[in-house]
Amino acid sequence: MTVHLPPAVAATTARQSTYERRTAETQIALTVNLDGEGRYQGTCGIGFFDHMLTLFCRHSRIDLDLTCQGDLEIDGHHTIEDLGICLGHALAKAWGDKKGIHRYGHAYLPMDETLVRVCLDLSGRPYLVWHVPIPVERIGQLETELVQEFFRALTNQAGINMHAHLIESGNGHHIVEATFKAFARALREAITIDPREGERIPSTKGVL
Repeated sequence: MTVHLPPAVAATTARQSTYERRTAETQIALTVNLDGEGRYQGTCGIGFFDHMLTLFCRHSRIDLDLTCQGDLEIDGHHTIEDLGICLGHALAKAWGDKKGIHRYGHAYLPMDETLVRVCLDLSGRPYLVWHVPIPVERIGQLETELVQEFFRALTNQAGINMHAHLIESGNGHHIVEATFKAFARALREAITIDPREGERIPSTKGVL
């Protein structure tokens, strides 16, 4: 679905948001629904990364509709980094003032020989701790160093404190897939509404 908004402008209703970014390198528009069914629709032009976004949606229960054109004739860097920027903006707009959410989330994700742990705090203070070495340079069309770039861009724009650790290593595909699934599961926990919180923001400061 194509949206028509000025560059770098977001619109929000409920726990949904739409964000569009246009540069000389990429044109990206996406819509997220935090209370969705886990559906991914669209393509970024990089098959393996579409697979990761599909997994992210399925395990976070977030719906994502994406249109994306990037300068893939150069490489995937601009596309993947800008996807992280756009998704981070959209997520932050969708959860708004964070009233009633759990705020924290964590997940251990095994995939065969591989084990990844991801811990999140939707604190508003972005910080990425990344200890996920990937033993191959490329999986399909994706340069694997771009996985960290994606999460750095996403956490910076969404205001997420994220710690990712590879506990047991192995196949590169398994490592990246386990990381995306662990992130999705941790985020699913963090954005879940806690009925005991009511309209309170989960911080003693009263704001996040």
